[in-house]
Amino acid sequence: MASDAARARTAGTGSRRGTPGRGFPRLLAGSMAGAVLEWYDFAIYGVMAATVLGPLFFPGDDGFIKLLLALATQGIGFFARPLGGIVFGHLGDKFGRKPMLVVTFLMLGAATMSIGLLPTYHDIGITATFLLVFLRLVQGFALGGEFGAAVLLVSEYGEPRRRGFWTSWPQAGAPAGTVLAAAMITVLGMSMSDADFESWGWRIAFLLAAPLLVIGFLIRRGLDESPVFRQAQRAAEEARKSAAGKHREAKRSSVLQALSRPRAVLHGLGMRLGENIAFYIYTVFVIAYATKYHGFDRGDVTLVVTFASVFQFVGMIAGGAWSDRVGRKVAMLVPSAVLVVWAPIFFWLVHFESLPLLWIGVCVGAFFHGMLAGPEAAWIAELFPTRYRYAGSSLVFQGSSIVAGAPAPFIAVWLINSFGVGMVIGYLVITMAITFVAVITSWETKGVDLDRVG
Repeated sequence: MASDAARARTAGTGSRRGTPGRGFPRLLAGSMAGAVLEWYDFAIYGVMAATVLGPLFFPGDDGFIKLLLALATQGIGFFARPLGGIVFGHLGDKFGRKPMLVVTFLMLGAATMSIGLLPTYHDIGITATFLLVFLRLVQGFALGGEFGAAVLLVSEYGEPRRRGFWTSWPQAGAPAGTVLAAAMITVLGMSMSDADFESWGWRIAFLLAAPLLVIGFLIRRGLDESPVFRQAQRAAEEARKSAAGKHREAKRSSVLQALSRPRAVLHGLGMRLGENIAFYIYTVFVIAYATKYHGFDRGDVTLVVTFASVFQFVGMIAGGAWSDRVGRKVAMLVPSAVLVVWAPIFFWLVHFESLPLLWIGVCVGAFFHGMLAGPEAAWIAELFPTRYRYAGSSLVFQGSSIVAGAPAPFIAVWLINSFGVGMVIGYLVITMAITFVAVITSWETKGVDLDRVG
């Protein structure tokens, strides 16, 4: 890996590419489509797991156990994501970003749509349960490669001086998908009775993945391969002809190449730790905390979280654009510091049991989380050389989901039940401090020529 000094010199050179070509808007739309579908599925499945999937897909008479089992399947997908990241990361570095973008999107959309067609436990017994778990695993596996491909195509195709802004759009697919899911659930709830929703109406939300799948596929299939990847392929071919040592390195798995030079991976994982946990505290844990411990109406809290997604969306785009002006490090350090300070303020505001103060607490937290997450896609892509950029980025994006994504709400609930709210504040502050340290000890990457990283 290049030294920090070499990276600094490289970062100032810029790329030989100028502004994005005419096909770039289509590429951006195709990249964002996967992120929207991913988080639409996440939000829809979470609501359905908490309401209808337990009684429909799990055996037994204990409704609470059924609920827990249904919610557990929500986390299963997280554990398949790193495996998908490893597999598709290696394939994407070998065969290209575009094929992986199409394959992972088709897998994701087909699995989501298939959940809406599943027979229930009443129809086919325990087979229905296994099919539901299998489809969640397929979703997680596909997601492991989906986001890396989407971000890398935008990173490697777009102009370096605005890379932070452009790559923040796939990032912003998360709040966009959440808002879309909330709108769908609201429409279904208003247009049918509870009995109809529990009987068949819930399937509509999953089947909506079908038009999203068709639209996304039509956009993605006509995309061009990343010019940076094509250049790396040509360079690798020349290296194979002239240098046996480079030939041997080229034959190694890109995953092993990324792990053999772990500094970038560790920086990325450290940054993602606090960012991921902050996201789940302000979007998932807050619903249980505000309703159970402070008597807020669940519908009111859900509305707050949904509206906060709009603030998060704006924060991501603003953070990505700001990082193109001041650098990735400053653009991520500032919101990291704000989130450290905001953690105790947020819980203090909730303690007043005032709905307007809850709105302020959640929306401010979501906005600064967006400011932090917006630049991270460009920054992570800029940490790795092209020959193992897909693998390295996927290890960072998906590896963090095991440590910080899936367990965060459960850890927060356990901490508050066992030790009180102070430990949850400490959990959020410590992990955000780790993110701050990971960013401040990394190198600046703004404007780096992706052809020359490494």
